[in-house]
Amino acid sequence: MTMGGMVQNLTESLATMLDAPLADAVVFGFHIDGHFLLETLLVVAIAFLLLQKSYQPQKRPLTEQEVDQLCEEWVPEPLHPPITKEMEYNPPVLESAAGPRTVVNGKSVINLSSTNYLGLIGNSKIKEACNAALEKYGVGSCGPRGFYGTIDVHLDLEAKIAQFLGTPDTILYSYGLATASSAIPAFCKRGDLIIADEGVSWGIQNGLLLSRSTIKYFKHNDISSLEKRLEEVFQEDQRKRKALNRRFIVVEAIYQNSGLMAPLDEIVRLKEKYRFRIFVDESNSIGIFGKNGRGLFEHLNIPVEKIDIIIAAMGNALASVGGFCSGSSKVVDHQRLSGAGYCFSASLPPFLASASIAAVEIIQQDRERQKMLQENVAFLRRNLSEIPGLTLGSDPLSPLVYLYLAKSSGSFAGDNAILQKIVDQMLEKSVLLTLKKRSVLDKCKLPTGIRIAVSASHEKSDLLAVSLSLKEVVQSILSS
Repeated sequence: MTMGGMVQNLTESLATMLDAPLADAVVFGFHIDGHFLLETLLVVAIAFLLLQKSYQPQKRPLTEQEVDQLCEEWVPEPLHPPITKEMEYNPPVLESAAGPRTVVNGKSVINLSSTNYLGLIGNSKIKEACNAALEKYGVGSCGPRGFYGTIDVHLDLEAKIAQFLGTPDTILYSYGLATASSAIPAFCKRGDLIIADEGVSWGIQNGLLLSRSTIKYFKHNDISSLEKRLEEVFQEDQRKRKALNRRFIVVEAIYQNSGLMAPLDEIVRLKEKYRFRIFVDESNSIGIFGKNGRGLFEHLNIPVEKIDIIIAAMGNALASVGGFCSGSSKVVDHQRLSGAGYCFSASLPPFLASASIAAVEIIQQDRERQKMLQENVAFLRRNLSEIPGLTLGSDPLSPLVYLYLAKSSGSFAGDNAILQKIVDQMLEKSVLLTLKKRSVLDKCKLPTGIRIAVSASHEKSDLLAVSLSLKEVVQSILSS
C-alpha cells in the first residue's frame, strides 16, 4: 500500500472514531478531552508518514534484448500526410519566356497564367539593364544584406521605390513570399492583436502564424464584419481595462485569392477611429492603379502617410523577383535588425534589382500600359460574362479575373475536379489557365475557381479566342 493510501485509511478510521462518543482521559494527572487526544494522534501519525522516504524501484540499465525489442516495436510518425490522388499534379512546364504567348510541350499557347500585368517581361530596356548588371556584378550577391551582401543597386532600388511611392524609406526582400512572412513578425509579437481578412494569401497567413499574436479574422472583404470585430475589441477593452498592446489590421489591395478590391478608404477610416495600425499588401495593384501607378491608396486618393506599412512582391507588374516594405524611416530601420527574410537570406541578385529599377522607370514614363491593361480587362470580362455554367468573380478593374462554377458540387474537391478538366482541355486548345490550388497549410476557405491573369500585352484577338474556346469546353464538360 502506498503512503497516500495509508494516510487516507488512517484518516477515515480516526474520523469514524471521532464521530462516536469518547470518554475523557487522565494523562499524568491532567484531565484531557478524548476528541482532542485523538486529533493530536492523527496529526502526529500523518506527520510521521509524510516524513518517511517514498518507495522507489531500483533503477537498472536496459539489457540489449530489451533495447532491441523496443526498437522493433517503435513506429515513427510520418513526416507528411498520405499522398492522395487529388494531391498529385504535374504542372505545365514553360519552354520560353512567360510573355502573352509562351511555349508548353513544344506548342505555342496563349498565356493567361503569368501575372505579367504590364507586359514588361522581355522588355528591351529591362534586358539592357540586366545585361549591364550581369557584366558588372555577376549573377548573385553571395551574402545577406548585413554581411557584405549590400550592393549599390540595392540602395538605388530602395531609394527609387520610396521616391515612387512618396514614402520616407523602403527595405528590400529577396523573395516576394518572404516579405509578409518577415515584415509582420518584425512588428507583431505574442500578446499583440491582429485583425485580418479571412481571404488573405498564404504568405500573409504564414506571417500571422510566425508573429504568435492573437489573430481575429473578419469576413472576406466585408467592411461591416471588420467594424463589428473592432467594436468587439473596443468593448472588451472597456470591460477589462487591460494594458494596451500593438494592434494591426492586415488586408490586401487586390486579394490574391479572389481578385476583389479592398475598400481601403473605409478601412483607413475605421483604423483611425479605433486606433489601429494597418498593413496593406499592394502586390497586385502597384503599377496598375492610381494616376501615377502607385497602387490602390493613390487610386482612392488616400494620403500615403495614413498607410502605416506597405508591402508588395515585385514578381507581378515589375516583372522581377523579390519584394519590398515601404513606410517611415523607423519602420524600415526596425526591419534591418528584425526582419528574418532580410537578415538571414542572401540579398537580391544585382541584375534583378537593376530590372526592378528599369521597371519602375517605365511605369513612371509610360502610362499607356496601364490604360491598355484596363481595356483588356474590360474586353475579356464582357466576353466571359456570356459563358453559361460559370460566374465572374473579382473586381471589374482587377487584372486577376476569377471564374467560378455557377452551380457548385457542394465541396471544394468536387468543384476542383470539374474545373481541372476545363483547364486541361483548354491547354489542349492552346490556352494556358491556372486553377486555384490550396495546400494543406493554406487556411483560406474561399471557393476554388479558374484564375485568369490579364496583361497589357495581350492581343484582343487572343482574348476573344480564349472566350470562344472556354465557352465550347465548359458546355461540353458540364453537359456530359
